[in-house]
Amino acid sequence: MVEVKLGAAIATRIEESYEPNFDAKMFFPDWKPEVAEKHMSWLSPNHYDAASGWLKLSIHSWLLKIGGKTILIDTCVGNHKPRKHRPKWDMMNTPYLDRLKAAGVTPDQIDMVMCTHLHVDHVGWNTRLDNGRWVPTFKNAKYVWSQEDFDFYKELDKDPQKGPANGGSFRDSVLPVFEAGMAHMVRGDAQLDENIRITPAPGHTPGTIRIEFESRGEKALFCGDILHHALQIYHPEWNSFACLDADNARKSRRAAVEYCAGSGARLLPCHFGAPFTCHIDQKGDGFVPRFAGQF
Repeated sequence: MVEVKLGAAIATRIEESYEPNFDAKMFFPDWKPEVAEKHMSWLSPNHYDAASGWLKLSIHSWLLKIGGKTILIDTCVGNHKPRKHRPKWDMMNTPYLDRLKAAGVTPDQIDMVMCTHLHVDHVGWNTRLDNGRWVPTFKNAKYVWSQEDFDFYKELDKDPQKGPANGGSFRDSVLPVFEAGMAHMVRGDAQLDENIRITPAPGHTPGTIRIEFESRGEKALFCGDILHHALQIYHPEWNSFACLDADNARKSRRAAVEYCAGSGARLLPCHFGAPFTCHIDQKGDGFVPRFAGQF
């Protein structure tokens, strides 16, 4: 279990899955084998499976504890959910809640759930199946996401040609929370408390947010899918196939990388391979990741 001390807070990684799961050439349209070869000394085996040519992406949440508050950031794919568009995610059955319990927390102890955006692999554990109905998993929590993403996917979900939105996850993992009156939607910048600030970072989705955290002078950035992979620190111009607005996705990614490099904030992504978190240093005109104990 990975724990990161952030001032007075502890961030704990809650794993759902960690395996080679996307063909690199499909995932990154700008993928170049020579770039991978240049970085192979650290890419393999934690971030890339050289034998298959697939990226090794983690899917995990961050559990953040500070000052008596317990916050869960991004909730993965979830169990028992039909996801025919992604066979590896279809009808998953993982011990995610057991891993949450191993970190010392039950679902009822979560005070806040934060979704950086409303894609299928960031909302799944928002709900669980109970007697044939999808109900909020974290019944005492306030669920926070952007109004922009909710509005966008609500309209997309209604479209008979394009819906259901996000492989059905809007209907089974977002709407039940909204209908239960547990959603707290934000628009624009929002200072949630003395430690947490939300800033818009559109591009990957229209309403993607980044979560800036500070405690006792230590800073962190929970970036969701602004960056999927450590290679994007070297190449912030690389978008994934899932980035809806290419230009804004690049701008938001560059801004996140510059923020971490300039402020010393630790980056806590949702999909980086081990050791799952890093700092970012500026090197010449570019940037490099700094993984503790790695390189």
